[in-house]
Amino acid sequence: MPHSAVDAPVSSPADQDEKLLRLIADAVPALIAYFELPGMRCRFANRAYAVQYGHTVQSVRGLTTEQIVGADAWEVIRPYAERCAHGEAVRYTREQTLSSGEMRMIEVNLLPHFDGTTVPVGAFVLITDITERWRAERAVRQSAESMRKFAAATEEAIVFHRDGIILDGNEALCRLTGRPLHEMLGQSIFQFISPQWHATTREYMRQGREDHYEIAVQHQDGRSIPVEVVGKTMREPVADYRVAVLRDITARKQAQEREAFARLHDPLTGLPHRRHLMEQLERRLLQAGQGPQHAAVLLANIDHFKTVNDSLGQHAGDEVLREVAARIRQCARQADVVARLGADEFALVLAPLATPEEATAVADQLLHAMQTPCALGAHTVTMSLSIGISLFPEDGHSGDALLRHADAAMYHAKQTGPGRRQRFQSGMGTRALEVLERERQLREAIAAQAFVLHYQPQISLQDGRLQGLEALVRWRHPVRGLVGPEEFIGFAEQRGLIAAIGRWVLHAACRQLKAWQDEGLALVPVAVNLSGLEFRQRDLVQEIAEVLTTTGLAPQYLEIELTESVLMHHTGQTIDTLHALKALGVGIAVDDFGTGYSSLAYLKRYPIDKLKIDRSFVLDTPGHSDDVAIVTAIVQMGRSLQMRTVAEGVENAAQMALLRSLGCDMVQGYLLSPPMDAQDTRRWLGTAPPPG
Repeated sequence: MPHSAVDAPVSSPADQDEKLLRLIADAVPALIAYFELPGMRCRFANRAYAVQYGHTVQSVRGLTTEQIVGADAWEVIRPYAERCAHGEAVRYTREQTLSSGEMRMIEVNLLPHFDGTTVPVGAFVLITDITERWRAERAVRQSAESMRKFAAATEEAIVFHRDGIILDGNEALCRLTGRPLHEMLGQSIFQFISPQWHATTREYMRQGREDHYEIAVQHQDGRSIPVEVVGKTMREPVADYRVAVLRDITARKQAQEREAFARLHDPLTGLPHRRHLMEQLERRLLQAGQGPQHAAVLLANIDHFKTVNDSLGQHAGDEVLREVAARIRQCARQADVVARLGADEFALVLAPLATPEEATAVADQLLHAMQTPCALGAHTVTMSLSIGISLFPEDGHSGDALLRHADAAMYHAKQTGPGRRQRFQSGMGTRALEVLERERQLREAIAAQAFVLHYQPQISLQDGRLQGLEALVRWRHPVRGLVGPEEFIGFAEQRGLIAAIGRWVLHAACRQLKAWQDEGLALVPVAVNLSGLEFRQRDLVQEIAEVLTTTGLAPQYLEIELTESVLMHHTGQTIDTLHALKALGVGIAVDDFGTGYSSLAYLKRYPIDKLKIDRSFVLDTPGHSDDVAIVTAIVQMGRSLQMRTVAEGVENAAQMALLRSLGCDMVQGYLLSPPMDAQDTRRWLGTAPPPG
């Protein structure tokens, strides 16, 4: 018989338990070992532990801990091993460098094994790789530290809350609310938010929004502080929480308010400007119409403001505007609207009014308020207003109509003299339109240089020779033809257009005289009239010097004629300007001499070359003894002060004979020659005796 197969040996239960233990130990994602005490010799290790230290599960058995991990590592872990050998369960973490050079972080648990005795007979070792957890925790710690430093350093308030309950906050939050942090912890954020913003904030939180929005925080001292908020939801395994960053935007809000104010108000006086006035006016008219009630518009213009501005400077003019604005505000009621429409023009809306007479009473109050002098540094001036009044509904139902009619009434008041008021009347609007049309035509004339110069000779009474030419401007009107200066110069001064006309006259006269001199004609000065406004508002000396340079005319051939009213202003600016003109080589003459109303002391104060006797004194000579006496006095005064005299308006031989007998130096007038255009003047120069 063949041999029967031999059955494989059956393992004992102990062997089976050991295999099962081995299977479990090798399956655990940790390093497991058991060391006998004393001596710390390895009795058991799973595969992961043995491989970690370069062994097999068989070769690692019987080795001491020092033999397994090496002397350096043993020095680190020996204190923990000794504590375990004395019966203490120990847990610690340490860094471990793998053979590849990679740094890992491990957690080691040492558990003493007593086996029914009081002295440990062994130690279980459980080593877990916690590198990833350690890195995550370190990142969290670093993030938390960064957040802490940021929260401490930033000026923006940061609050952490869960469902509105404050968990934490930074120092800036304490400054924003005026409260210490410990008082806010555990409190609802709504205790520190202004009530009108509660609903907005709840909805923002409910939606989990993370965009910017604006609310107001209630400071402990009662202030409501505008803030810009942005919230972020932080996800947590247990419960999410929110981080809110609050930025104080008080400065931004104030800047926005200032910008909004500036858009509607005059920066100099702080009063509303025209746009804001019209909005308020239409609203007041709507309310008055529902009454029914009256309303009024007062338009006030400062009389002779340009004189102050030009003589004392723009700074003084600004002070006057601020002072006038303040006085108008003082006269206005709380419900009234005061506005500055531009330049020196103010408007006052009175609404509501019980009777139209109230508007007149307010206007009278304004006129009275201006009587108190205004101190401007070393100077004191007294201002007056010209006021036009229009009434609602009598004079119009719209703001535009009322303003337009008040302007017409104001213009009428100004024509009757300073410091007057005028109610609008039918027909004034037509006059205002005429003024606007006249101004438009004059502006167009300036743009097109629609002017021409005429010249009138000045002749020596001693030898009849030419001594000078006076340049006289004419306006080439598109309808009326040539218009004399008496019809538009005064109007140009009122409307602020005289400087442009005067500048053209100066250039044209110098250019023409130089052209004649280049032909060998007119080696005499040309006289150009300057108004008081031109003299004060322009950098006259520099401008004249530039004109002379541009045209090539020598300074001694230009003469500036000023009226007495200009010289009556005994200011340092007047004296400096006249002396600068003399230093330039330009002559100075006083036009219409004798018509002024003040002291003649300025004659010795200023460097004047000529006195021009006004034609009104010459007209009735020699038959009128008073006029003869006046002319005689002026001629003798001029001779005493070493000034040459020129008589204007000489129309007959008797007048010229008288003037020659009195010793007058020069004459001009129709007896000798009327004013002539450039072409006729050139012909006249070609036939006239050469200058003396």
